Amino acid sequence: MQTSNSCPSTVGRNPFVHELKLTMAETIQIGLMSVTVFPVRLLLVSFFMLLGWPFAFAASLARSDYAIEPQSWWMRFIDVCLRVIMRAMWFCGGFHWIKVKGERATPTEVPILTAAPHSSYFDAIPVTMTMCSIVTKLESRSIPVWGTLISYIRPVFVFRSDQDSRRKTVEEIKRRAQSGGEWPQIMIFPEGTCTNRSGIILFKAGAFIPGLPVQPVVLRYPNKLDTISWTWQGPGAFKILWLTLCQLHNPMEIEYLPIYTPSPEEKDNPALFASNVRKIMAKALELPLVDLSFDDREISLSQGPLRIRDCSSLLDFHQRVCRLRLTAGRTSELLEEQARRARKLQGDGLSLDAFAQFLNLPVTDTLTQIHSLFDQHGDGQIDVRLYVIALSTVHRPLKSMETLRLAFKMYENEENGYVRREDLAAIFEIMLGVKKVELSALFKSLDGSDATRITYDELHHFIEQHPFFVQDYLDFENHPRSQPKSNGHNKDD
Repeated sequence: MQTSNSCPSTVGRNPFVHELKLTMAETIQIGLMSVTVFPVRLLLVSFFMLLGWPFAFAASLARSDYAIEPQSWWMRFIDVCLRVIMRAMWFCGGFHWIKVKGERATPTEVPILTAAPHSSYFDAIPVTMTMCSIVTKLESRSIPVWGTLISYIRPVFVFRSDQDSRRKTVEEIKRRAQSGGEWPQIMIFPEGTCTNRSGIILFKAGAFIPGLPVQPVVLRYPNKLDTISWTWQGPGAFKILWLTLCQLHNPMEIEYLPIYTPSPEEKDNPALFASNVRKIMAKALELPLVDLSFDDREISLSQGPLRIRDCSSLLDFHQRVCRLRLTAGRTSELLEEQARRARKLQGDGLSLDAFAQFLNLPVTDTLTQIHSLFDQHGDGQIDVRLYVIALSTVHRPLKSMETLRLAFKMYENEENGYVRREDLAAIFEIMLGVKKVELSALFKSLDGSDATRITYDELHHFIEQHPFFVQDYLDFENHPRSQPKSNGHNKDD
C-alpha cells in the first residue's frame, strides 16, 4: 500500500502505552511508603468518599435527569459540603495543593469546557472542584459509591448498547449548551480516551457541534515519576492508585485558557473548530499534535507474531475509510462477503468507477484517495483483494491470523489451496504495513515444500512453532535485523 502525502503525523512514543520504570531509590521509597503511609491514605480516601455518598444520594432523590430545578438553599449546602469533602479526599491522596491558573468562565458565558490531555481517573479532580457535568458511559452509574457521586453532577450518559448513542449524546450536549446557563457547565475530554500525555491526539467533534464558545482547560502533572497515567497498555487501575498514594506529594496544575469563540466557518464545520482548539491547547502544553484517535488505539497496540510493524500507512487508510463510514458496523460476515466477491475477480484491476461500484458508493475525493493508495503501478487500476486485506487488518488488528485466513481464501488455488510466493509477499506487505517483503528465509526453512507456493495450514503451523516469525523469517525495508542490537538480543515485543 502506498503512503499518502498527507499521512498522519507521529511521535516516537505511542500515546496509548505507559512504561513505568522505577529507580532503586524509588523502589525503596515505595516499599517504605507501602507499609506506612499508603494504608493510612487509602483508609482516609475511602472514608471521605463514603462520607460524600449520603450527601450525593440525598440530592439525587426525586431529581429528573432531563430537567433542571431551581437550586434551593439545602441543595447549595450539599454542593458546598461535597466540594469540601472531595477536596479533603484528594488532599489525603497526596494532592496537597493544586495550582490553578486563569479564571473559569461562568455557565452563561461558556456552557462547555474542553479539557486535555485526558490521562487518568485523577482527571476527576477539576470536575469535583467545579462540580461540572461530564460525558460518561451509563455503566459508571452502577459503580458502588462513586456511581452516586457521578450521578450527582448530572452527567450526560452514553448508552453504548444503543446504536443511536452518538446522535443522542450530541443532541443532549447541544440541548444543555443552548439552555442559557440553566444547566451546569459540561467538562468534556474531547480526546475520548486516556493517553500518556506525550502528545495531543485527535479530538472528537461532540463538544464543538453546538457551535458555541468553549473554554479550553489544560491539565498538567509535573511529577518526576509518572504514576498518574492510566492507558491501554501499562499499569492497571489499582497499581496506579497504589503508586500514586505512595508518593510524598502529587503536584497538579489546572489552567483555564481564554474563551475560544468560533468563526462562522467553524460553526458550520465542527471538525475544523475542534482542530483549531486542539492546536491552541497543544501550544499551551508545549506538546506535539498526534494524528491518532480513540479508534486507532488497537491498530497501534496490535500484538502477536503478525503484529503491525509500521502503522503509518494503515492509520492513514483507516482514517479515510472512517470518513466514508466503511468500518461502521463492519462484521466478519461482511468482510467474508467482500472477500468472496474479490476472489471472483481473480486479481483483475478495478478502475475508480468500478471500485466505487464494488463498494456501492459514489465517487468522492476520499474514495479517490483510498483507490490511489492501492494503485501500485500508477495505471489507475487496483487489485481489490489488497483493499479487503487492509480493511480486515484495521477492523480487527488484534486478530491477525483471521485476516491471514481471509487473504488465503481470496488468493488460494481452488484445487490444492496453494498461494503463490509473490502473492504471499503482497499479503504480508499490507498486513504488516511494510514494503518489499522477501520470503527466501521462510521457504528455505519449509522442509520438503515447494519454493514457489504454500498452503494456509502449512504457514499457520510454521508460525505457531516460531513466535518470532517476522523477525527471523521475513525480510523487508527497515527490518529489525537491520537495527543495532541491544544486549545481544534482537527480539521486540
